[in-house]
Amino acid sequence: MMYNDEFDRFHSNQYHYGRNSNLPADDYQPSGSSVSPEEPPRKKQSFFKTTAAKVIAIVLACAIIGTGCGFGGAALYRSSTRQTVTLQQSDRAPVTVSVKQVDGQTKMEPAEVYASTVNSVVSINTTASAGINIFGQTVETASAGSGFIISPDGYIVTNYHVVKGATSVKVTLYNGDTYDAAVIGGDSDYDVAIIKINAGGLPAVTLGNSADVNVGDTVLAIGNPLGELTFSMSQGIVSCCDRAINVDGTPFNMIQVDASINPGNSGGPLVNLYGEVVGIVSAKYSSYSNTTVEGLGFAIPISDVQAIITDIIENGQVTGKAYMAIKAGTMTEQMAAQYNIDITEGVFVYSTESGGAGEKAGLQLGDVITKLNDTAITSMTDLTMAKKGYKAGDTVTLTVYRGGEYITLELTFDQQPQTTGEETQQSSQGQSDGNDYDPFPDLYDYYFGQNGR
Repeated sequence: MMYNDEFDRFHSNQYHYGRNSNLPADDYQPSGSSVSPEEPPRKKQSFFKTTAAKVIAIVLACAIIGTGCGFGGAALYRSSTRQTVTLQQSDRAPVTVSVKQVDGQTKMEPAEVYASTVNSVVSINTTASAGINIFGQTVETASAGSGFIISPDGYIVTNYHVVKGATSVKVTLYNGDTYDAAVIGGDSDYDVAIIKINAGGLPAVTLGNSADVNVGDTVLAIGNPLGELTFSMSQGIVSCCDRAINVDGTPFNMIQVDASINPGNSGGPLVNLYGEVVGIVSAKYSSYSNTTVEGLGFAIPISDVQAIITDIIENGQVTGKAYMAIKAGTMTEQMAAQYNIDITEGVFVYSTESGGAGEKAGLQLGDVITKLNDTAITSMTDLTMAKKGYKAGDTVTLTVYRGGEYITLELTFDQQPQTTGEETQQSSQGQSDGNDYDPFPDLYDYYFGQNGR
């Protein structure tokens, strides 16, 4: 019985260890015994039968149901609270802008001024030679400006600096027609030039009187800012009627305006509310003492250059320009010390041309011009500006400081010699035409002789 019990226990253990134990059967199974077949693997439980999965499923279901309920509730709320919005629409009839005849008597709205004058404004595009590059090829530069038709047969006014040195000039009218233009002439002293296109029956502007312009008057500038925003109009008021400014060394009396004026506007018309051209847009100061500024635009008063325009059209150049036939420069403290002169302002006379206006008037080396008629002269800029008001043959009274006292001399202007048809300005850095020796090149502000300064 004991043996049987042990045997039974052995077999019982064998069955336990070999079949039901979690340990590998080969480690415990007696040698030569057969291996009992394993139980079939249990079927893997479904994901949703686990507790975590059930919780997640419930949460997702609640979220979906809650979202649907939220959208549905919002839709129902909007449906129940929806209001009808009524926008007020003007039934005013559109204003028809009519083109009016510029007669100097009819005051217009800005839109009417534009419609009545824009066909007289042109866009100008130029090319000029900029020298030779390292490959021996000619380099050309392009620039753009504005202008306005001065006569029906194709004469156009613009700025001298717009066409200066141009090898090609093209003009585009408001209707889109483009023409090649010829430069008739110009003058850097006044920054005015005349070009011409071969066309007829063109709408010409009506010139006003810039002397009638007042501070506060509304003015309009029409042109091509940036060279591509063609036929744009800007509006402003006159800020100053007779502003003295210096542009690249040349003095000008300008109409100052606060209308928006940018590169490309140069040469375009400044127009009043009667449609009359009262100025030629010429310059814009974009900075002053490293400070950016706005609302500073300038135009050449049309009355100051009307005779110049006619002269260039008729003669191809400015004729009869007042000429003193002297060499002179702005008086400085250094010059005063050099020549033992008691004053430090005025125009110092270096020499006179033989037989010229200055010699005939009695001017001589060391004289300091302090007045021309009633106009105070403190520099060459003042003298150059004062001369613009006179023509050849006019007589003026000069106040001159000489030998410690003031004297007066009568001078009759000569006519400026026409050599190139252009005015050239010499600086104080010893430049000259090669005909004269400059003993004090650093003291010259302008060369006042053969080049008409």
